[in-house]
Amino acid sequence: MVPISYRRHRFPPVVIQHAIWLYLRFTLSYRDVEDLLGERGLEVSYESVRSWVLKFGPVIARRLRQLRSRPSKRWHLDEMVVRIAGRRMYLWRAVDHEGEVLDMLLQRRRDKRAALKLMRKPLRKHGFAPRVIVTDKLRSYACAFQQLRLTCRHEQGLRKNNRAENSHQVVRRRERKMQRFKSAASAQRFLSIHAAVHNTFNLQRHLVSRATLRIFRAEAATQWQSAIAAA
Repeated sequence: MVPISYRRHRFPPVVIQHAIWLYLRFTLSYRDVEDLLGERGLEVSYESVRSWVLKFGPVIARRLRQLRSRPSKRWHLDEMVVRIAGRRMYLWRAVDHEGEVLDMLLQRRRDKRAALKLMRKPLRKHGFAPRVIVTDKLRSYACAFQQLRLTCRHEQGLRKNNRAENSHQVVRRRERKMQRFKSAASAQRFLSIHAAVHNTFNLQRHLVSRATLRIFRAEAATQWQSAIAAA
């Protein structure tokens, strides 16, 4: 990996890295991050935080995705409605059975073509077909599944896709905090960055012991430090 260059920035890399981590890790606005840094005696404007996230966020997210292990072979696909500039759009998302975001795609339609586009992306990115794909009863999934000629099992049901439904809650919280997304391009860019950070720090703490949680936290911190390594 080529180290990230923080040259020609007034603040040291540790301040920039901490500001980016605060914004992406927690449900905070740019002004919230400005206030938190101000409590530590750092006079950083929210516009500076915004420019840092836009500049370094995509690079950090790409590195975090490279450091992640292979996802499980049980995938959940679902879509949610988002309002962008008064227009109704659909955020299509693929997650595995542990809630790790495999891919997401913002599209205007809810048809077979949109479902095909979503299903092809994680298949191409991860290089293998899952053992089971779980969806709701939207017919677009069945049509796309048939056209791709996948041999894995396709499960549909009322409550079988709760894993994907619950994973939408994180996006909804960010959407409310940001007072809705302003454009499709900015929403796609932010959500792809946010998904990579969420995957790193989503530790399923209610399923593991305290000792195991400490180990997972240390591994997540190591991945984050590797992703933000400076030149």
